[in-house]
This record gives sequence, C-alpha cells and structure tokens, in this order.
Amino acid sequence: MSEIDAFAAGREGDLGRLLRELDAWNERLARTLGELGAERVDGTDANGVVRARVTGTGRLAGLHIDPRGLRGLDHAGLAAAVMEAVAAARAALGERLTELTGPPPDGDPGDPLAGHVERVIREG
Repeated sequence: MSEIDAFAAGREGDLGRLLRELDAWNERLARTLGELGAERVDGTDANGVVRARVTGTGRLAGLHIDPRGLRGLDHAGLAAAVMEAVAAARAALGERLTELTGPPPDGDPGDPLAGHVERVIREG
C-alpha cells in the first residue's frame, strides 16, 4: 500500500515518503501532459458535416466544413454542428488522456488526499 492510499484512507503515514510519491506522481503527470500536448485529436458532428481538430491542450486547431452538408443547415444548425464537433474532439482528447494515464483507481477520479484533509479539518 502506498502512502497516498494510507492518507486517502484517513490513516497517518510517513510524510516524507508521501511527498516523494507525490513528486514522482507529478513528474509522470507532467511527462504525460507533455506527450499529450504534442498530439492533435479530431471529432465530428453526428452528420459528418463538420470536423474539428483540437490540440492536446484542448484548443481548436482546425475546422473543416463539408460544403455539400451546408445545404441543409441554417446558421443556427451550423453553429450547433461546430459545437458538437469540437465537443467530440475534446471528448476524444479525454479518452486519449485516460489511455495514457490509465483509469482512476476504483473508478474514483477524486483527490486521493481528500479523506485525510477532511479528517484534519474535522478533528484539527
């Protein structure tokens, strides 16, 4: 069991080891985010009219609109299609981040130190 797990469970542990584990964790996260920052991810709307490309930081890097698909869209429909394509690209980016980092432990994306922090606040 790691020190992070011990603190998350509300048990006291070795603070020095905890800080070393957190430093290693931060280094892995920074390396992963650096890799992800160099990638580009695409997403499309449901009709395939709009394709959006986002950077690894989630910024819009490109937008392609199929001119044939515009025939059935007014300005509001086009705006909705663009928003849907960007959202799909960002969702794909989130999936890629999960691929790189692995799923959160026990499916809980929360703060691993939340239990310890809450106990300190509660008990002083």
